[in-house]
Amino acid sequence: MAFVSEEEKTEDYLFKIVLVGDSAVGKSNLLARFARNEFYPNSKSTIGVEFQTQKLDINGKEVKAQVWDTAGQERFRAVTSAYYRGAVGALLVYDISRRQTFDSIGRWLNELQTHSDMNVVTILVGNKSDLKDSREVSTSEGKDLAEAQGLFFMETSALDSSNVAAAFQTVVKEIYNILSRKVMMSHESNKQDAPPDGKTVVLQGEENQQPETEAKPGGCCSS
Repeated sequence: MAFVSEEEKTEDYLFKIVLVGDSAVGKSNLLARFARNEFYPNSKSTIGVEFQTQKLDINGKEVKAQVWDTAGQERFRAVTSAYYRGAVGALLVYDISRRQTFDSIGRWLNELQTHSDMNVVTILVGNKSDLKDSREVSTSEGKDLAEAQGLFFMETSALDSSNVAAAFQTVVKEIYNILSRKVMMSHESNKQDAPPDGKTVVLQGEENQQPETEAKPGGCCSS
């Protein structure tokens, strides 16, 4: 049995990740496949918001991804907008067999940016890749949009589980890497310029850069 010191416990992270996109693109089934390895062929539209927590090992550290499933139907948008707050990662999902869901991505991306507290690590996900004969959105279109918006990109299938874990892991790893770099920069700055009176040093980065943040035990890394 492995014992973990109190100091090591404080190094665990909890990242809030939101699933965003039109209704019926498969957000709930992506979450079910990722968190419980389950799939519901007759799942109904999500009412309100629910979340699942999944543990991942990133570079030897235990990272908990708290994934929120936000209802895509328009009448719930006012209810779910508050749940964007504190999110540090997002899966922006469309259905490759329904072009209208792809055309809505710009609006969802704008909403995500409007309601989020900070820059969110986002991956564009073309779901239902198993529906090859019904495809309305090509892989290249998805890649081009992701590149234009500075997003990661992946096509997934919650039905056969293709790339589902990989999509979530891509987001979590990038969040962890960004946080690790910020913590390292903060430590280096403290070594070089530690103020004698113990005041906090705020790193001055590039223009529009977010303030440096420390991950708190059991909490997300947002400020």
